Amino acid sequence: MNHLPIYSDIENAEKLLRKNSINTPLLESSLLNEALGGRILIKPECLQRTGSFKFRGAFNKISNIEQNKLKNGVVAYSSGNHAQGVAHAAQLFGISATIIMPNTAPAVKKQKTKEYGATVIEYDIQSESREKLGQAISEETGAILIKPYDDPYVIAGQGTVGIEICRDLNDIAVKPVQLLSPCGGGGLIAGISLATHQHFPDCKIFSCEPEGFDDTLRSLESGVRVSNDPGNSSICDAIITPTPGELTYQINEKHLSRGICVTDAQVLNAMKVAFEHFNIVVEPGGAVALAAVISSNVDVTNKTTIVICSGGNVDSSLFARCLTRDITLKHVP
Repeated sequence: MNHLPIYSDIENAEKLLRKNSINTPLLESSLLNEALGGRILIKPECLQRTGSFKFRGAFNKISNIEQNKLKNGVVAYSSGNHAQGVAHAAQLFGISATIIMPNTAPAVKKQKTKEYGATVIEYDIQSESREKLGQAISEETGAILIKPYDDPYVIAGQGTVGIEICRDLNDIAVKPVQLLSPCGGGGLIAGISLATHQHFPDCKIFSCEPEGFDDTLRSLESGVRVSNDPGNSSICDAIITPTPGELTYQINEKHLSRGICVTDAQVLNAMKVAFEHFNIVVEPGGAVALAAVISSNVDVTNKTTIVICSGGNVDSSLFARCLTRDITLKHVP
């Protein structure tokens, strides 16, 4: 694919993934709806294979590589969710996978990546470039580099999340007013926005990011891609990318209404709400969209709002922190 992905590319990806991924349901809590004053529908990609949406893009990418080019396997760089997605997809195709992960990545993500059969190479995020390491390994070994978001097939694979949402909404005759999604490099929200606007062109789409890593928000406001300041930190390890992707930003600047920024404290609150209202475990990066909703960073009053919970791979010690929090949800009209 030598062009930005379009809706038909997402349809093709959906056909490939139909028998290989989980069609995650839309979840709803009447108690949460009452507390917030609107209808909230959750798309729990934490229930997806490997615990996040990343499996979709990885599987679609590998599916579209000529078989003879896969003899030396694949290589990828990731803080954890793309790592697991690529590792498991490679496992299903019977090929080797080398994954470059930061030495600060959550232990659960590193361990699961290894359990899917991948070779994990750790690097220092302060002194080394994962992109350069990935390119070097690809050139030395002949392994195909699977980028985490700036790839048309990866974006199309993530877009199958949007196709499923639209199909389920049409089945229950519900029209969404707005959709919120976590955003790191922008691959997930780019694919979802392409699919959603094919069916619901008036639906507003908001990117959600952690404080200190709101590069998409600021890029949308300035009209050019901007980077995050070095040295920032957040518990949202899955989405702390340095700058929006080149391909993803071209899509997102056309489809997104605006960006929303949330704090780590708001994210911890959202993780507890997800557990208490939907019985799901959501990692920090996967909970930023829900955090935006319950923190009143977007108006949900008398509206149908779709919220993407993009992943659930969280260390137990960090998850335990959210469960002790005292939260009172308030409807802000």
